[in-house]
Amino acid sequence: MNFPVVPLGKPRGERADAARNREQLLAAARAMIAEHGTRKVTMDALAERAGLGKGTVFRRFRTRAGIFRALLDEEERRFQERVLSGPPPLGPGADPAQRLIAYGRARIAFLLEHHAIARAALDRAQPIPVGEVAMTRPHIRMLLGLSGSRLPHPDTLAVQLTAALEGPLLLYLSMDEDAAPPAMEAAHPLAESWQTLIERVLQADLPPEDAVDG
Repeated sequence: MNFPVVPLGKPRGERADAARNREQLLAAARAMIAEHGTRKVTMDALAERAGLGKGTVFRRFRTRAGIFRALLDEEERRFQERVLSGPPPLGPGADPAQRLIAYGRARIAFLLEHHAIARAALDRAQPIPVGEVAMTRPHIRMLLGLSGSRLPHPDTLAVQLTAALEGPLLLYLSMDEDAAPPAMEAAHPLAESWQTLIERVLQADLPPEDAVDG
């Protein structure tokens, strides 16, 4: 699920009335999704539900996909806060290997929980975005470095682990909108596979010359 890095905190320089309107619109959108799913959320319907003018909705989000991008940004901020300052092992204070495993498990749960919003946030007229995925790649790279493992290419490995973690959900997002959503129980095998992958990577702690000779 590929999205730009989300800066923590509220948008800078936002007027008080604009901030109130934003929170009112997002709250209304969340309520509509909880009641009817993402399909019922349109610019006009959101304006009516929030009790605000259509122009306010268009100025704030510009497109229907923009509504869902704003919702996803809020959830990404909360997720980042858990990683950066929450309790271990997801947050600071645990062994780096434990944190890598915990991050993957938490991220998989996050991706599955928010898959409908993420899909609706995509502009179907544009290709699926690629690039940085929230904080995943830099966070994995940092923890690999802290693990003390003698990995020959940690930067490349961080890219590959990011693809392994986020890739399956990205493939799902590229499917037709009417495709059945991934089952929530799928979080268990994905999480178990992630833990196995991290354990194998960090246990394969051989210097490059030994790996070649063996």
